[in-house]
Amino acid sequence: MDNSHITPDGIHDLRVTTFGFLLVKDFSLIGLSTAVDPLRIANMVVGRKVYTFKLLSQDGQAVTSSDGITVVAEGSIADNEVFNTVFVVGPNPIPQTRNTAITRWLHYQDSKGAALGGIDTGSYYLARAGLLDGYRCTIHWEDQDLLVERFPKLIVTNRLYEADRKRYTCSGGVAPLDLMVHLLSQPPGSRNLGSRVLELLVAEKRSHEQRQRASLRQYHGSELPKLEEALQLMESNMEEPLSIAELATYLAVSVRQLERWFHERLNKTPAQAYMEIRLLRARQLLYRTAKPLEEVCASTGFVSTTHFATKYKAQFQVSPIADRKLYGTRL
Repeated sequence: MDNSHITPDGIHDLRVTTFGFLLVKDFSLIGLSTAVDPLRIANMVVGRKVYTFKLLSQDGQAVTSSDGITVVAEGSIADNEVFNTVFVVGPNPIPQTRNTAITRWLHYQDSKGAALGGIDTGSYYLARAGLLDGYRCTIHWEDQDLLVERFPKLIVTNRLYEADRKRYTCSGGVAPLDLMVHLLSQPPGSRNLGSRVLELLVAEKRSHEQRQRASLRQYHGSELPKLEEALQLMESNMEEPLSIAELATYLAVSVRQLERWFHERLNKTPAQAYMEIRLLRARQLLYRTAKPLEEVCASTGFVSTTHFATKYKAQFQVSPIADRKLYGTRL
C-alpha cells in the first residue's frame, strides 16, 4: 500500500470486518441500501476492502422487497457462515407466524460471538429469539407498541438507533445510515471514518438521542416553535386530553392566538388537530397491536366505544372493527 495515503487518524490501518444481511420477504429496500452503502463508501475512503458484506436469504433464493423490487441473495442461512456482525432486515408488516429457522440462525451467530442487529422491524426477530433481553433496543415507531405488547420486559426506546454492547437496532427509513456511521466511528473503525462517509454521502450527523418523529409536528411544527410545542403537548396527552384553554395556558398565549396559528398553518382548529392526532394513534394501535377496542379507546382518551366509533368513521370512512379486519386481509 502507498504509505503516502496513510493518515494520522489510523483509517488505513483497519482490519477486515464482515457483515451479513438477512433479507426477509417484504424487507425494507431503503433500510438495506442505507446500511450497505456506508460500508461501500468506507472502503473507498480507506482505499481497500476492509468492510465486506453478504446478502443472505433463508433459502438462498432471491427476495422481494416491500417495493416489489427483487434482490438476489448471495447465500443461505443454512450455510452457517459466521460474520462479525449480522443484521436482520425486517419486513413490513411483521408476519404473525414464528420463523424458527431465523431464530436458530441468530442463536448460532450469537454463539460464535457475532454482534446482532435489526433494521426497521428486524429487531422483532431478535426479540422473538430472546436475544434482546437486557439490552436497549428500538424499532420503527409504527411497531413500537407491538414490540412492547409482545415482549413487555424489553427496554424499548423511541430513538433513531440503539447500539447497546453487541446489539444494534434502528428504526426505519434512513436511520440505518445513522447507525452504520456510528459503528464505523467505533473500534475497530476509526474516529474520523464516520465523518468522512457522511461527507461523501452528502448527509448530516444525527445523534442516537434524537427521537423518531411520526406526527403532524414533522410536517408543520417546525414552521413555528409554539405550534410545535402545542402539537407536542397534544401527542403527550392522549389518554387524558387537555382542553384547548389548558393548552393555551401551558404555552402562555391566548386561546385566540392559538386558534389563529392552527388556522394559518394547518387550516384547522386546535380541537380538530387534537382529534386527528388521537384518531391516527388509535388507528396505529388497531393495525399494529391486538389490543381490544375498549383498551384502544382508553389509550386515546375516548370515554365510550360508541363516541370513538363515530369519530373514527367520520375521519376514515370506515368503522374501527372493519378497518382492523381490512388491514388484516392485506397482510
